[in-house]
Amino acid sequence: LISFDDPIYTFDKILKECNIEQYLKSDKSDPRGRIGFNSITMLKVVLFGYMTNGNISTRKLERLCINDIRFRWLLRNELSFPSHMTIDNFMNNYLKDNIENIFKEINKVIFEKDKVDLTHIYIDGTKMEANANKYSWVWKNACLTSRLRIYNKITALLDKINSEILCYECFRYEFREEYTVEYMESIFNDFKERFKIDTTTFTSGKGHKKTNYQRYYQLLDEYTNKLKEYAYKIETCGEKRNSYSKTDKDATFMRIKRDYMGNDQLLPAYNLQFGICDEYIAVADINQYASDIDCFIPLMMKYYNQYGCFPKFPVADAGYGSMNNYIFCKEHGMELFMKFGSYKKETTDLNYHNDIFRPINFKKDIDGNLICPNNKKFIFLKRVPVKRNKYGREEEKYVCEDCSNCPFKNQCHKSKENRVITVNEELTSYHKEVIDNLECIHG
Repeated sequence: LISFDDPIYTFDKILKECNIEQYLKSDKSDPRGRIGFNSITMLKVVLFGYMTNGNISTRKLERLCINDIRFRWLLRNELSFPSHMTIDNFMNNYLKDNIENIFKEINKVIFEKDKVDLTHIYIDGTKMEANANKYSWVWKNACLTSRLRIYNKITALLDKINSEILCYECFRYEFREEYTVEYMESIFNDFKERFKIDTTTFTSGKGHKKTNYQRYYQLLDEYTNKLKEYAYKIETCGEKRNSYSKTDKDATFMRIKRDYMGNDQLLPAYNLQFGICDEYIAVADINQYASDIDCFIPLMMKYYNQYGCFPKFPVADAGYGSMNNYIFCKEHGMELFMKFGSYKKETTDLNYHNDIFRPINFKKDIDGNLICPNNKKFIFLKRVPVKRNKYGREEEKYVCEDCSNCPFKNQCHKSKENRVITVNEELTSYHKEVIDNLECIHG
C-alpha cells in the first residue's frame, strides 16, 4: 500500500541508525498504570508528522495515526493509537529538554552518510510571530523616561516633607539623582514608623480633607510602587531589547512583512536563524533580537558547540555585515563573505564608487594626510568610539583646514563650516576584503 519510494522508509532507516535512546529517558518512577508507548516510536510519529505537515497540532497527529497508512506502519508494533494528550505529554516530558541533542545526533548520521561540507555555511533568518496579544507592548525607552519623571517627583516630595514636616527635627531625607527601590522602601517605612501612621484613619472622597501625613504617605507608596514597576519592566527587557509583550515576555516587537508588497506591522515575534550546509540545516537558533546583526555571533557559537569548530566560509546577506561580526570572524579564523549595507551600491553604481568627494577616495600626501579635490589638507580632530562596538574600536574625525572660496563646496558638503569627515580605516579594509572575496571565482 505504501509506495516503494516513499520517504517513510528513508526516514525510518536514518532514525534506526541514530543513538537517541539516551535522550528519551523519563523521570517518571511511578510503576502504576498501563505500559506506555515505545519512546522511539513516539519520536518517529512526532518527527514524521512535522516533516510532512509542517507546524502540526497534536489533534491532527492523532487523526493521522488512525487514518494515514504511513503512520500506522510506524506504529505497527503498538497495540493502540496514541491520543493527542499522549502525544502532548511525550513532547513535554521527553522532547522539551532533549530536542537539541536529538537534532545533533540525527545530523551526525546524515552528515557522515552524505559527506556534508561543514566549511561552507549559508545563513539566513526569518521572523516568526509570537502567540501574544497584538497591542500588549512595553517599551523600554518609555519606562526610562517615565522613571526620570518619577525621580523628579520624588525629589520634590522629599523637599516638601523636609520643609513642612521634618523642619523641627534634626533629620532630613537625602536627595539623590537616582532613587533605588530599596532606598524608597526605607524612606517609606521610616515615615510610617516615625509618625505612627494608621491607615484606618485615612479619609477619602468629596468633603474630606487629607492631612499632610496622609497625602505624603500615599504619594511615597505610589512612587515606590511605580519604581518597582519600571525596574521590573526594564530588567525584563534586558540590555539588547527595547520592548517585550505583556502576554509573552520572551517575545520582542519587530517589523514583520505581512504581504507580497512588503507592507509590515509591528508585532510580537521571535527571530529564527538557520545555517545551511549542503542543503541541510546544520544549526538553528531562536533569538529575541530584531536585527540579524545581533543574531550572527550566537548562531556561530552554537555551531561551534555542536561541531567543535567554526565554519571557514560563512555566507550571509547584508543584514549580517557589521564591524562586530567582521572582527569576530577574524578572531575565529573565518573568511569574510558577509555583505554590508552599501555593498550593492558600492559594486554596481560606478558614479558612487568613483565619487571624488567620498573620504574613501581622497588622496594622501607624503605625510599621510588626507587631501580633498581642492588640494586642502584635513586635520585630525579627535577619536570617537564606534557606535555599538563591544571591542572598544575607535574611528577618527578630521576637519578640512579651509573650505572658504572652494569651487566644489556645493558638490562636497552642505555645511556652512569647514567639512568634518569620519574615517574608519579598519571597517573600510573589511569592506574591501568582502568585495574581493565575493567577486573572486570562489565567491
